[in-house]
Amino acid sequence: MTAYILRRLGYSVFVLWGALTIVFVAVRVVPGDPAQLIAGPQASQADVAVLRHQLGLDRSLPVQYGRFLEQVARLDLGDSLRLNQPAITAVAGRFKATATLAFSAMLIAALVSFPLGIAAALRPRSLVDALVSLFSLLGQSVPNFWLGLMFILIFARRLRWLPSSGIGGLNHLVLPALTLALPLVGVLTRLIRTGLLEVLGEEYIRTAQAKGLSQRVVIAQHALRNMFIPVITVAGLQLGSLLGGAVIVETVFGWPGAGQLLVTAISNRDYPVVQAGVLMITGGFILINLLVDVSYGYLDPRVRYG
Repeated sequence: MTAYILRRLGYSVFVLWGALTIVFVAVRVVPGDPAQLIAGPQASQADVAVLRHQLGLDRSLPVQYGRFLEQVARLDLGDSLRLNQPAITAVAGRFKATATLAFSAMLIAALVSFPLGIAAALRPRSLVDALVSLFSLLGQSVPNFWLGLMFILIFARRLRWLPSSGIGGLNHLVLPALTLALPLVGVLTRLIRTGLLEVLGEEYIRTAQAKGLSQRVVIAQHALRNMFIPVITVAGLQLGSLLGGAVIVETVFGWPGAGQLLVTAISNRDYPVVQAGVLMITGGFILINLLVDVSYGYLDPRVRYG
């Protein structure tokens, strides 16, 4: 296990290097001069040239790339061109809000999808199964931005139960977390239903039932554990995607997360912030996938790490 984890961490270094190299090139290919944006439209060309020199943007691309790799090795990606603070600090402060939103959405999705998926699997081709399948399909089909706007209209404007934007207490988290969770509920519910239907037809399930074990014990101790690996895999991928893809929901609800910061940084050509954001999001995605892979051995003793 230790050798496997160390090998995966070694591979992760190359993944991070590849992601950072791509974003380094991409942000510099996009038209727009950061120095001109910072100096403003009224600045003279001489002032812009001085600012470009101070920011190191007048150097060749290979020289900038070499300096960038040195900064990454020191975990110092420089200062934001707009926020007057270290880029990694600016992203870390926003990343906490995004992580809170993503994990809350995943928790809601798990608490809802497991009962629904189990109920549908235990009553195949019944009314319950049809309703659960319909709900899952709707959850996957409805766009996040439309769902968020409907939640704001109903629960914030009409009923005035919850705030429509901002970050604060638990009440500020409910609507954006639900908006992110509903598509996940659709994905996980269908996966749990399908996995349970396959597992319930296995011989060991019939053997457990023949021994007189209650249905609750058979489901909890035998069926769920043996169909958990694909669910954990998909949930890990979805959680990693939420860390980097929650920008639409953050924008709709005014949630000050990392996604919203990255969109602003790209518009402002704030290279250090964009690079720090990609580093943190990629690192989070890698860590989640590593934890998912390590969990396989605990869920299924037959799994061996080569």
